[in-house]
Amino acid sequence: MHTLLITLLVIVSIALIVVVLLQSGKSAGLSGAISGGAEQLFGKQKARGIDLVLHRTTVVLSVLFFVLTVLVSYFAV
Repeated sequence: MHTLLITLLVIVSIALIVVVLLQSGKSAGLSGAISGGAEQLFGKQKARGIDLVLHRTTVVLSVLFFVLTVLVSYFAV
């Protein structure tokens, strides 16, 4: 059981790293921070499509990572 959980944890970890690296940055440096405030003020809509899919996948993988980490530590004893 422990070996299966460790294997799943490694796979989820690699997938989480890949998904996070595929996401685009919200802003680039100081100029992005200044324009980012203006975009929020004037109501620029959230990016749709692949960014939304990547965001949801990141949330699912991070929750799965947390659960698997707790299970691995529970069964290690």
